[in-house]
Amino acid sequence: MKNEYVDIDTLKFLLYEVHETEKILAEDRYSEYDKVAVDIFIDAVKKFSDTALFPFIKEMDEQPSYFKDGKIHVHPQFEHIFKNAGEMGLVAAMFDFDEGGLQMPSAILQAAFYIMEAANNHVPGYFGLTAGAANLIVSFGNQTLKDTYVPKMMDLSWGGTMCLTEPQAGSSLSDITTLATPTDTDHYLIKGQKIFISAGDHQFADNFVHLVLARIKGAPAGTKGVSLFVVPKNRPADTSSFIANDVAIAGEFEKMGQKGYCTTHVVFGDEGDCRGWLLGEAHKGLSYMFQLMNEARIGTGRMGAAIAAAAYYSSLKYANERPQGRKLNSTGKKNTEESQTLIINHPDVKRMLFTQKAIVEGSLSLILETANYIDKELTSASKEEKENYHLLLELLTPITKTYPAEQGLKSTSEAVQILGGYGFCFDFMPQQYYRDIRIISLYEGTTGIQSLDLLGRKITMQNGKALQLLAAEIQQAISAANAHSDLKPYAQTLTENLSLVQKVLGSLMPHAMSGNYERFLADASVFMEFFSTIIIGWQWLKMATAAKGHLAIEKRAQSESFYTSKVHTMQFFYTYELVKTKALAEILMNDVQLTITDNKDLF
Repeated sequence: MKNEYVDIDTLKFLLYEVHETEKILAEDRYSEYDKVAVDIFIDAVKKFSDTALFPFIKEMDEQPSYFKDGKIHVHPQFEHIFKNAGEMGLVAAMFDFDEGGLQMPSAILQAAFYIMEAANNHVPGYFGLTAGAANLIVSFGNQTLKDTYVPKMMDLSWGGTMCLTEPQAGSSLSDITTLATPTDTDHYLIKGQKIFISAGDHQFADNFVHLVLARIKGAPAGTKGVSLFVVPKNRPADTSSFIANDVAIAGEFEKMGQKGYCTTHVVFGDEGDCRGWLLGEAHKGLSYMFQLMNEARIGTGRMGAAIAAAAYYSSLKYANERPQGRKLNSTGKKNTEESQTLIINHPDVKRMLFTQKAIVEGSLSLILETANYIDKELTSASKEEKENYHLLLELLTPITKTYPAEQGLKSTSEAVQILGGYGFCFDFMPQQYYRDIRIISLYEGTTGIQSLDLLGRKITMQNGKALQLLAAEIQQAISAANAHSDLKPYAQTLTENLSLVQKVLGSLMPHAMSGNYERFLADASVFMEFFSTIIIGWQWLKMATAAKGHLAIEKRAQSESFYTSKVHTMQFFYTYELVKTKALAEILMNDVQLTITDNKDLF
């Protein structure tokens, strides 16, 4: 089946027709690329995914990573994967030419990783974290650190991680206790432990470069006293050799999903000789780490969309093959003498399939929208434009992480439901996708944390300037949609939702202005669902407008069916999903404070 785990036609439709990536390719920064080169790259990634990734996803679940003799062992296929990914430049692609990279647009990178994650979501995190860690060294490290570590990370000979979480602190980074003690030389002595370290170790990398948040001895309390260190598993002994750096693997977390993607417990300095090198300035570690965290949040949302896509196409395939039951006739009865019909002919199954399609493709469009802002920030000529795109990116990042995570879980649940009892069985993939995607709303800051960030920081930053910029972007989409008479009602619905956002914020902001921040943020997760649903409505209106434009000039049966499906799915999203914003708004504006109570007996 063509769409066994991803639909390349839809991906290219979003890239070229909705988000107009060719305009980015025309910028000087990306002049080495054109549509032909991009298509060749995407096709190569798809072939790599078809042959090296997708055939092994079930096996990686059945033969998970494990801890033995102080080391993490991953599936043997990874040896081939890392070698080929390094040769393809899948890590180097995000770096500038001057740094030895391929200087590829973010939108193309997001597309490539989406394909790989849909094929096998246990794999690309190894690439992404290595790239992110290397990028921190490039951004804030001195030349020695760059020369020592980045080239080997770019070709995937070495792995990279980010080490934030500690057992006693969890997501509260102000409470980390990992200690960095200054020495008389250029390094610090690191002592502490980190948990839930994705891609923290395996047998197919010669070294791991850990980016570790730690507190320099005597540093201020809280996040202001946190610094960032490069702590390799093996440190340079001289110009040509490396020795062990007192970094030990204490174990592997056994998870309900993503079992091929190792998650480790790392201990630094048990023997008193773990050396770390300060990255950038002291006490600015958290601000540096947020560069990687924001990249990882977008990547996490992308992974959620990709897993949901794989589940969608798996259930679509089943629905097109599984006969069960009969359609109702005009009398409301079934003719038992007729042959059974395929389950895709049942309206309730269609509803579940359309729900998945709407969530998956809406999420992917949002990811590419976010990537577009990254590229525009890098290529804009004026300082004002750069700042505006940066603000848009800041506002959309928590949504891009959360909507595909939360709604992708819902979408994948529908895939399980379509298969019925078989959906609960290991012989079929939806159950594995359901287990795999559950972590997405926890990675890189839970949904609660992302929601607090959205409402408490991003909506209010610079007196709401980012929100004003986003409203202007949405108004452009509304104006474009109004050029098509049959899209006008949907454009009007989105306009009404923009007004509803203002009404909700008008109800919430007085709590913040009076200093009652607990009340202001009590329903931040509800606001996230409310606001992100409107954002996906914006994306679907853009898709429908692009599709209508294409239908006006091309009437070939194959392409007409493709573009008609986009308009139909937009109509489905507005009818079944966007209507929920009214109920969510009522919750947000309700004066009854049911979650703010000290009475634990109520539980």
